[in-house]
Amino acid sequence: MLSDSEAAELLSFLTPATRPDVKGHTTSYILGLSGSRDGCRFLRGRPDIIAALFALTSDQSIAIAKDIYHILINLSADETLHQVLVTDIGMVPSLLKKLKDPQFPFADKICTILSNLTRHQKTCKTLFKLLEEEMGLAQLVDIFCTEDYNPHAKMHYLAPLLSNLAQLPDARRFLMDRDRCVVQRLLPFTQFEASVVRRGGVVGVLRNCCFDHANHEWLLSDRVDILPFLLLPLAGPEELSEDDNEGLPVDLQYLPEDKKREEDPDIRQMLLETLMLLTATKDGRRTLKDKNVYVIMREFHRWEKDPKVICACEKLVEVLIGDEPEQGMENLLEVNIPEHVEEKLKEADAKEQQELQGEEERGKREEEEEEQTDNSYTGIVT
Repeated sequence: MLSDSEAAELLSFLTPATRPDVKGHTTSYILGLSGSRDGCRFLRGRPDIIAALFALTSDQSIAIAKDIYHILINLSADETLHQVLVTDIGMVPSLLKKLKDPQFPFADKICTILSNLTRHQKTCKTLFKLLEEEMGLAQLVDIFCTEDYNPHAKMHYLAPLLSNLAQLPDARRFLMDRDRCVVQRLLPFTQFEASVVRRGGVVGVLRNCCFDHANHEWLLSDRVDILPFLLLPLAGPEELSEDDNEGLPVDLQYLPEDKKREEDPDIRQMLLETLMLLTATKDGRRTLKDKNVYVIMREFHRWEKDPKVICACEKLVEVLIGDEPEQGMENLLEVNIPEHVEEKLKEADAKEQQELQGEEERGKREEEEEEQTDNSYTGIVT
């Protein structure tokens, strides 16, 4: 890595007065550094270089500013640099101010940086506090939900940012404030075809919200009606009997022949986990059973190929068709599990994960063998 004298020379080039070509070569070099673990480690020890880079995000050269935002994306992906970026450099207020500007050309880059910085709870708490001081969660949701808020940016990475913030109780309280209409505005994005990032982020928000079991009844009520938005991405074009259709929520009845399911297995798994959380309370289990959720899961299970998603589906089905827990254990999120039982459950989970990993590896080997068989065919058709 660079010596102290080389680092000092590098720093001397990161000034507004430096010739654009020299600045460009310097930022390009640092961009390469930021893409490696050793490079990030070096930059972590040189906050003066990071501060100089951040000061150049307003450089007149679009190419230089773009390089620097890419560097900041790489650095923000490294948890060990979060304190330097958020506390030492103090760049979050400036980023939020630029994010609010509906004409700012690098708003998408800022969304990604903020999303990276909130992946870990400690930094997430700090950033949430700064967000509340600078703009507030309400304005962030407004920007996210406003189509073409910024013609230069799609703002998709605000979805994982909101999902990360929803890990925090204060953020969830705002999102599920019954005097506002916040979580309801996010629901349609579970089927946003143009971006898997936006869909996945919003599903992550809903999953985190469902950890607050006190809000389950409200989320499932007509005031929010969360259930169709969780089920529609999992529902397919299968023709159901009249009885099966009539028991479903109206939005899931008589779906068209071209109805497609969510294509991303991670999002499908998150949707199932969210439904599973809703079954933690007695009212939630009753609602999901009354709304014929089992029918959607039955057809989904026949269609699904991913082992992890199949496992999540089977766990949900067990609850839907199983008996009610005994008295005093109706709320599964509040049940105290004895330590020895918890250890056994952890062992069972670990074994299950090993089996799932084995299934995935076997599936990959089979696919590779099929490809080799196809490639080795050299017959001539006459």
